[in-house]
Amino acid sequence: MKKITETRHKLSENLDTMTTADILHLMNNEDKFIPDIIKNHLKNIEKVIENVVSSFGKGGRLFYIGCGSSGRLGILDASECPPTFKVNKSLVQGIIAGGKNAVFQSIEGAEDSYDSGYNICEENNINSNDSVIGISASGNAPFVLGALKYASEKNAFSSLLTFNQIEHLEYIDIALEIITGPEIISGSTRMKAGTATKMILNMISTISMIKSNKVYKNYMVDLKISNNKLKRRAINMLNEILDISDPTSEELLLHTNGDIKAAIIMYTLNINNNDANKLLADNKGDLRKIIE
Repeated sequence: MKKITETRHKLSENLDTMTTADILHLMNNEDKFIPDIIKNHLKNIEKVIENVVSSFGKGGRLFYIGCGSSGRLGILDASECPPTFKVNKSLVQGIIAGGKNAVFQSIEGAEDSYDSGYNICEENNINSNDSVIGISASGNAPFVLGALKYASEKNAFSSLLTFNQIEHLEYIDIALEIITGPEIISGSTRMKAGTATKMILNMISTISMIKSNKVYKNYMVDLKISNNKLKRRAINMLNEILDISDPTSEELLLHTNGDIKAAIIMYTLNINNNDANKLLADNKGDLRKIIE
């Protein structure tokens, strides 16, 4: 089956002779279609997210596994979860063919090893509580398929994000076949396919965290305060949610060691930090349930 991502784009056949302005307009026009293309797959993306949330509820983890640009985007999304949602760095992990060095440089042939993908999942003790999302623009990267095969054997949830039409594989629970069409540079899947990958991974991780009680209303209440900018953001959140002023918010954050949720509970229920943390533990971090 011919790979759609490898075919030539009709409008860019003379790309090297086009003006900068014309190339910009062409790229911009191509990118405009991506959200509508993704919209056609929201039902399956929803199913993927539901499985990820279920994994988190069982104490499991989410793994993104990819090669090249796809692997780097998985690592990027995973790396943003701990500071954004104050989760352990092991909860969402990105794995790239070729290891950490492949984040910064191409590791030739790394994606061609089915056994390496299979073995990396074994090394990470992937089990039935976990979710594994393989990312492969072509849909046939052996490293990714090996990882998904291992995941399936261990009864972990398995999904493949691809930008081609692929043959059904019995060890993949949900295949997301997002057809974004040929790239303006033939085969350069860091372009439209990469943009679509980033958008979809944003959806998966963000909504999974929302459904895991990491957000109250639309506030990022599980924010990890690691610098002055984030401290200011935390103070502003408390000011708005509790209708208080800076000094009170700063005092609450001091008593809770920067835990915004505990601060809200302390103030709302007039209890101490230990009791607030016990309520959070007993209610799986569901702030709305505790205070409302």
